[in-house]
Amino acid sequence: MSTDKPTAVRVYLARVRTALADLPAGEIEEILEDVRPHLAEMEAELGASARVEDLVERLGTPESYAAELRVSGGYPPAPPTAEAATTVLETPAKKSLFMPRFALWGLVFCALAAAMLAFAAAVRIDPDALLGLVLLLPVFALSVLFLVRRGVQSVLELPEMVRARAMLKSLREDRSTERAASYLRTLKPAWWVVCAFALLAFGLLMMVRHSYAVLLLPFLLVIAGLVVWAGPRTGVDRRLLWIAVPVSAFVVGGTFGGLGAAIDLISHRTYYPNTTSYSAPSTDTYGNQQLRYGSDEVRNLYAFDANGKPLEDVYLYDGQGRPIAITRYGCETDTGTRIMTGSDNRFPRPHVLEGTQDDHGNVNGYNAYRSYCREDPGVPFAAAIPKPTGSSPAPPSTSSPAKPPSSPAPPTR
Repeated sequence: MSTDKPTAVRVYLARVRTALADLPAGEIEEILEDVRPHLAEMEAELGASARVEDLVERLGTPESYAAELRVSGGYPPAPPTAEAATTVLETPAKKSLFMPRFALWGLVFCALAAAMLAFAAAVRIDPDALLGLVLLLPVFALSVLFLVRRGVQSVLELPEMVRARAMLKSLREDRSTERAASYLRTLKPAWWVVCAFALLAFGLLMMVRHSYAVLLLPFLLVIAGLVVWAGPRTGVDRRLLWIAVPVSAFVVGGTFGGLGAAIDLISHRTYYPNTTSYSAPSTDTYGNQQLRYGSDEVRNLYAFDANGKPLEDVYLYDGQGRPIAITRYGCETDTGTRIMTGSDNRFPRPHVLEGTQDDHGNVNGYNAYRSYCREDPGVPFAAAIPKPTGSSPAPPSTSSPAKPPSSPAPPTR
């Protein structure tokens, strides 16, 4: 390699070295040795015609890149003279901030939305919730297109990014936060591997209830491989953050959702002795215990005597004297909707009829527009009481019941 025409990496690293000149020489060499392989790999990707401007588009100016290396390595900020030098940028005096800001907040929006959709899909164990990711594709694609064409430097120069860096710098001045940040930086290589395994576990969780979720596995495999490749390179190519950050948010949201789904499955498959359900324990929307007959929820009970006459104000208890209390529903007069009115063990309850009605009072009419709710206290069916077979039962005795024997008197002394 001729020294008459230095390569783009050598020129870029020379300016980084100049920006780090206030640090000890040994530490500067250690920093440059860490980033030199990544820069060489990037130059190889760009080809023999790679220029310093191409590296600036991907990494920002050497001075700003050196400032990021200081922050990531826990080194003190540059002295005022060096900071002033970093403000001299070869950029136009006036630049539009719309697209850089769109790329930045598009990244934030996509990350938050990916986390929420992953949480919803995992906690419900329903891959259909991930269809919302399709709505994020236009925002994500425009952000990535801007970064490919214009680089990440304009995003790093946004006022909000400058303030965020200043806040991080002030936090790093605290020894306790610096130790925590240093420890977290040591975990970064393992995090990308954890993300890959978490994505695969997410796909397997979706297949627990939905066999068609197997179609999701190839997509998750690609994303897992992509994040393992892009994650370690984010320190060199900041554009890869637009891959690493949304995937990390997706993994975090899916992890919390998976924990919620596991807790829900365990709680619904555990038998509680004090439940009032005589089938599988079940709760309604308001958290009250419910009776079940097979797979159907029982909301009312009707009792009849031997002659087929319905009984009213019947109170039900189990064999241990506990009231069989379930949710009671009624109608709200103002809105005409069904509401919960309490929870007790008194039966039967009024039969709640719901629907809509038109101006003429026709329920479920063609032009229905108003909610309709009515409580019917009668029995909504006719009961056929079976007659006993064999000998007829003895008529009930009219004599008074026998009194229990009195307790013997205590002995007298």
